[in-house]
Amino acid sequence: MSVNPKECRVALLAGGTSGEREISIASGKGAKGALEEAGFTVEWIDPSKSEDLKRLIDEKFDVAFLTLHGKMGEDGTVQGMLELLHIPYTCSGVQASANAMDKIKSKILYMTGDIPTAKFKQLNYGQEIDYDELVKTIGIPCVVKPATEGSALGVEIVESAEDLPAAIDRVFAIDKLALIESFVEGTEVTAAVLGNDDPRGLPVIKIVPKKGEFYDFESKYAPGGSEHICPAPIDPDITAKIQEYAIIAHKVLGCRGVSRSDFIIDKDGVPWILETNTIPGMTATSLLPDAAKADGMTFPELCTKLIEFALE
Repeated sequence: MSVNPKECRVALLAGGTSGEREISIASGKGAKGALEEAGFTVEWIDPSKSEDLKRLIDEKFDVAFLTLHGKMGEDGTVQGMLELLHIPYTCSGVQASANAMDKIKSKILYMTGDIPTAKFKQLNYGQEIDYDELVKTIGIPCVVKPATEGSALGVEIVESAEDLPAAIDRVFAIDKLALIESFVEGTEVTAAVLGNDDPRGLPVIKIVPKKGEFYDFESKYAPGGSEHICPAPIDPDITAKIQEYAIIAHKVLGCRGVSRSDFIIDKDGVPWILETNTIPGMTATSLLPDAAKADGMTFPELCTKLIEFALE
């Protein structure tokens, strides 16, 4: 459906209380500028402030535009509140948001869609860990990450078995659930998907980290932290397979509007899915606006399209 921006009042939700608050604010500023350029009336709402949340109850908004990242924003909590208030909102619903935020549930759903995903083990805070068995099962090097955080917060590549206990302890300092994955070496790419019932893939982006050894928090958000090459200079058949897998991930997780899935292409050309973001970043260095631009879509047009998906 099409929307008339001049007749649409938007509540832009940004900030929040997660460890990604500052990134969310940066995304919010980017999206707000694009929406206003498109002609929308935009009101800034920070869910960390009770007086802002009260505005969602007291005032009339046609749609909520979400630029929240991490817990209490991208995990289905805010989506549930908006459902109760009968406010349409961008991006995925409650269940899909929760599924994608939980990396372990995501991996199980990926497997139902036959998307290659690395061997993994779930660890719960406080459980007794057999490190020898863990190394035997997963291998070294391996990846240790919080199961319910985003933006690569707390993610480490562990190069030796001796370093594994300390890395897991650092994860448990920020999450009660840890994910241990076999390490897949290769080329990092990402694929965005737009749409509800009939989603389509955008051009694939190759990610070249400049700040860290992989696409970590600093590489994602620091100026010059990474280089985005779009379209990715990879084999057309591999590109098509990545887009296919990204669309399957969008569907098995139950996503709507937009999602962005990250992959590693190994030396044999096999794309291994890492995770899916239901609220991709909207900063000046973010990947989704880059992919949309390569597809011939301006930032204001992208934001308008996300609102149209929300109102369908």
